[in-house]
Order: sequence, then structure tokens, then C-alpha cells
Amino acid sequence: MKPSARGLDQAAGRNTSDGYYDSRFLAQAIKILPGEFRATGEDLMLVTVLGSCVAACVHDPVALVGGMNHFMLPEGPDGSLGGDSARYGSYAMEVLINELFKLGARRERLEAKVAGGGAVLPGMTFNPVGDRNGRFAIDYLRAEGIRVVAQDLFDVFPRRVHFFPASGRMLVKRLPAVESNELVRREEQYRRRVDRRPAESSIELF
Repeated sequence: MKPSARGLDQAAGRNTSDGYYDSRFLAQAIKILPGEFRATGEDLMLVTVLGSCVAACVHDPVALVGGMNHFMLPEGPDGSLGGDSARYGSYAMEVLINELFKLGARRERLEAKVAGGGAVLPGMTFNPVGDRNGRFAIDYLRAEGIRVVAQDLFDVFPRRVHFFPASGRMLVKRLPAVESNELVRREEQYRRRVDRRPAESSIELF
């Protein structure tokens, strides 16, 4: 079993070390919350729920390592990487890929699957944050020479994502739009909390 790398969002002071057993999938599961990431070669499942946020799941099929992030905005307010906070896509993508390299991944072998970016925020019709998040993820990965082999982006659905980093398998469940209100509330709550701190192959639908 390969060693794992615990994702740490230093600005939020939160890591992804705690998990639970999912009897449906017969797998040890780790929840990835907004502003978190994890890279690992362990035989486990990474799980997150997305509204306007985006998760990139990146996998090396030779090294059998992979990882997931969950970011809320493409970049910091000044267009920077967003300090050392994985709530910004520019940092979340960079740190996840670097952690995979530490586990033996090679850039030329990396494959990415991307989900989220739903238009779930009320009143956001012009340049919505979900659309910006999704387009940023695709553009970033292409610029880095990482193949995007599958995506489930945009539309109005919140989503639950299950990713198996050792195999690269990804499952996406589109949740009813009526569940958006609670998800939006949680995303807004998290965004307000962290903003008060200084910034430092195919998808299976089931």
C-alpha cells in the first residue's frame, strides 16, 4: 500500500484525515470539504458534494495514485494563486498535482475528471461563479498538459462525487435541484468564514 498525503488547507486549518466506512460501496471513505484536497495511493474512496464549486479528480494509471480537490473560486481576489488556501482553484490545482508527483506520478501520465460548477446560486445569471470555476479547471488542466478524460460540469444540478484514487474510477450523482438551497447555504457559510481570514476514462452517473 502506498503512503498517503493528507490534504491541508492552512488558511482554514482543516485536513482530510478523518473518515468513515461506507457500507454501500464497501469502502473506507474520506469526505473532502470546500477548501480541502487529498492525494493518495490507498484503496479508499474520496467523497464530496458540489454546488457551484468544482472538484478535479486526477489519476496516474501507472503509479496507481490519485487525488481530489474541492475549490470555491478560480483565484484570489487580486488574480493571484490565493495564498496557501485550497479554496482557490489556482492553488488547489497546483498543490494537488505537486502532491501526486511526491507519490510517484508523472505529468505525462496524468488523467483528470472534473465535476461541479452548477448554477445553483440564486440570481447569478451573468458570469456565474460555477461557470467560472468549471472553465478555469478545464483551461488549467489543458495548459498543464493534463488530459481531461471526462467531465460533468455546469447545468443547474448539485452533485455528489465518489472517486477511487487508486483506480481512477469516478461516480457522479446529480442531486435534485430542490436540494440546492441547503448546499448553497453551506457554501455561503463556509465562504464567509474563510473570507474573514487572511488568504495565505468516463464518469459514471448513478
